[in-house]
Amino acid sequence: MITSTANPQVKNLIQLVKKAKVRNEQRLFVVEGIRMFREVPLDKLKEVYVSESFYKKEKDTVKEVLKDSKIRVEELTDTVFSHASDTKTPQGILCVVEQMNHKISELTSAECPLIMVLDHLQDPGNLGTILRTAEGAGVTGILMDRECVDIYNPKTIRSTMGSIYRMPFLIVDDAVGFVKGLKARKICTYAAHLHGVHSYREEDYTKGTAFLIGNEGNGLTDAMAEAAECLIRIPMEGKVESLNAAIASAVLMYEAHGQRA
Repeated sequence: MITSTANPQVKNLIQLVKKAKVRNEQRLFVVEGIRMFREVPLDKLKEVYVSESFYKKEKDTVKEVLKDSKIRVEELTDTVFSHASDTKTPQGILCVVEQMNHKISELTSAECPLIMVLDHLQDPGNLGTILRTAEGAGVTGILMDRECVDIYNPKTIRSTMGSIYRMPFLIVDDAVGFVKGLKARKICTYAAHLHGVHSYREEDYTKGTAFLIGNEGNGLTDAMAEAAECLIRIPMEGKVESLNAAIASAVLMYEAHGQRA
């Protein structure tokens, strides 16, 4: 049992939780909680850490999940585990997981792609909620520019509720160039924009479709909006100008889902 926060493994675990630079250098990220543990692809799982009190209650569950794996479970005292955890009330299990390695073909090669393009999104909860909702709505994949919040941020990971394992995504240097190239793939690009001429309900999403979603405070960058083939709007009542980015994404994704049903 590890009893000290000075333990090298624990120190590295804490760095992985706190610092995107360390996560990207090691190509790893950390997930927390029993649900995220149960759903993790075993070929991506690298390390498992449990608190002493959790392991007493859930040892059989942990062993059952890991029965086809050679991963060793590292037990920590409750105090050390709490120090490593990113949450105020830790569930008692942390996993170190290899970062995903999706390809562009996963986003675009489906018979009728449905892609979310995220431009400068900054809130980790929004990003995680979009991934989770995208899985539910049958989205093909998600594309992000490098200005977006780190997808491996612990708050983002928690908000995905496991969809991080299953929803294909790409992070690219030139998201605008990617969007411009979608036309050649017969994927129509729609920008959610305050200056949209048509309501989102007036368009046809039964063909290849990509929705462009901008920053929570500033919306889409001018370059991204100009790259879109069509500007659409979500009608607003009262004095509200726009919706939360995750809510707007959900409205659009499920409109496309409904049209394709």
